[in-house]
Amino acid sequence: MLKYLSLLILLSFPSIARSDIYHSISSSVKLEVSAAATAADRIGNSLSISGSGVNTTDGTTAGSVGGLGAATNGVNAYTAITASQLTDGDAFSFSSSYTAGDTVATSLTVGETSPFGDLTSTAAGTAGSLAGTIDTKNDLTIVAGGAGTSVTGQFIVGLTLE
Repeated sequence: MLKYLSLLILLSFPSIARSDIYHSISSSVKLEVSAAATAADRIGNSLSISGSGVNTTDGTTAGSVGGLGAATNGVNAYTAITASQLTDGDAFSFSSSYTAGDTVATSLTVGETSPFGDLTSTAAGTAGSLAGTIDTKNDLTIVAGGAGTSVTGQFIVGLTLE
């Protein structure tokens, strides 16, 4: 009986609970106006020659397959190839392809780009009516601007129980 009485006394005392509570509220507004920009991709030099059953010449040397010579401002010299059928009546094939690379400008000022084959330019953004506010009640007000702008409003509530 004494055992049950001591157990009853222990269970009748209130248990102690301990916890930490963290609460946070934050608001933010981010306004962005894009700068003017240009992306440039240079097209390189390329030469491809293939064939069978043909005689080739570059106009000077028989049997030559040509090629790319020294580069001037990024463009290689090109030697054209002429092909003729090796044996009359026999099968033959010949293919030649040449792409001249983009010229690399030797003197540019700030804001200029070389006349490359692949250019993408975007104008600077205009703020216009771009705006964002947070009042004392954490209410967000955001207003879109002109072209090339973005506005982001954010409201975060955090609650941590440990």
